[in-house]
Amino acid sequence: MRLILVILCLCCFSISNSQAQILKELLKNNTDSSAANSVSALGNLVKGSTFGAGLSKDDIINGLKQALEVGANKSITQLSALDGYFKNNAIKILMPPEAQKVEKTLRDMGLGTEVDNAILAMNRAAEDAAKSATPIFVNAIKGMTIQDGMQLLKGGDSAATHYLREKTTASLTTAFKPIVEQSLVKVDASKYWNSVFTTYNKVPFVKKINPDLTGYVTEKALNGLFYQVAQEEQKIRKDPVARTTDLLKKVFAQ
Repeated sequence: MRLILVILCLCCFSISNSQAQILKELLKNNTDSSAANSVSALGNLVKGSTFGAGLSKDDIINGLKQALEVGANKSITQLSALDGYFKNNAIKILMPPEAQKVEKTLRDMGLGTEVDNAILAMNRAAEDAAKSATPIFVNAIKGMTIQDGMQLLKGGDSAATHYLREKTTASLTTAFKPIVEQSLVKVDASKYWNSVFTTYNKVPFVKKINPDLTGYVTEKALNGLFYQVAQEEQKIRKDPVARTTDLLKKVFAQ
């Protein structure tokens, strides 16, 4: 019985004032014989304080859409700017792990500048491609259903980003690839690395490396984009300052 009373007391710190007052009355008059009723009342109070209470379905779906729009737009603006990828250590595109041996060999041969230029070119290609994400994101956000919204509202810190990733990866890959390829061609990065990898792969007994630099940069560019969108989503969920509209404040303050 004393354990039940402790639990009831602790709950007072996580519910509304009106609910706390009801609990106080329960505690004041509580006896062993009324323990079951007290626990039943507590269950009703907890049900009444669930996340999202008091929100209409329209509030939820529109709030989630707005959160994704805000997060996606901020991310695209940041990443499509000069050095958006290149100077962001969390998403900067480096040579793939399997190519690091090749990179070291080239640097040891005095070709470090060429390697650096190729790395810069990969990141510039990603920055160019990021601009094409906006219409694809917009279409995916428009297609969000009420059921999607309910699941995302109560999901993890990056649930909305995960939804966006599922809905847009195929389209973004199609949109990004030609832009990435064009950007890499500008500085002969694709041609250079394809030649290097092809030559390296001819060496006996070495682990073969995929020379598809365009495919690699496209994949890394998308990973960086969704990483950034997830960062923005977490801000909106956790930081009131990031809720820049009345609707976001209403939905995510629950």
